[in-house]
Amino acid sequence: MSRIALITGGNRGLGRATALALIDAGIEVIYTHRGDPGEKIDAVALPLVVGDLDSYGDFEASLRQVLADRHGRADFDFLINNAGVGRAGTIAGTPVEAFDELLDVHFRGVFFLTQRLLPLIADGGRIVNLSTGLTRFTGEGMYAAYASMKGAVEVFTRYLAKEVGPRGITANVVAPGPVATEFGGGYLRDDEGVRAQIGGLTAMGRVGEPADVSGVIAALVGPGTGWVTGQRIEASGGMLL
Repeated sequence: MSRIALITGGNRGLGRATALALIDAGIEVIYTHRGDPGEKIDAVALPLVVGDLDSYGDFEASLRQVLADRHGRADFDFLINNAGVGRAGTIAGTPVEAFDELLDVHFRGVFFLTQRLLPLIADGGRIVNLSTGLTRFTGEGMYAAYASMKGAVEVFTRYLAKEVGPRGITANVVAPGPVATEFGGGYLRDDEGVRAQIGGLTAMGRVGEPADVSGVIAALVGPGTGWVTGQRIEASGGMLL
């Protein structure tokens, strides 16, 4: 029986890199997007706005249909909560609207999407939530709200691991450091000066690339990591050690 992964925000960046890594590993992929499915890959794309709780019922129905029609199953194996938005700002300068968007996408949406999908995750499955290295280091003080939401995800993941453990399901967090993607406007991908500056703060001497993080996620859903749960795994190249 094929293994199936659901990745939120799989149309670009780390989500797209993770989708490709899992496909290479022989895993069937379903991914979500907010209107642009991205470049065509061998996967099923479903629209979903993470944080819009009113749409979750329709999304679940679509997911169940794909699982039945394409795979002959009523469940899937791996949930990867990756979708996100980047909003920089000091505590003094963060507007309520930006705070609420970060809350909806990064914590409230993740919490309740996971809640809804738990009955569809097969026993023995894996859940991987994305956090950020900014829960450990402060990023020049510009990401207080964003990092706070991710800190909540890390606590949520420990409680989740405890709750789903009796079903043989693991739950872990991957916390990337700076990665060269479109996230936050793509400055880490496109600005060589910024890349050099940030890369100089890592033990590995460079900014991360999407494959650096997608490989960690793929390992956590692989056959050799079933005894790892409730853990925060930072993939930052040794940022600010």
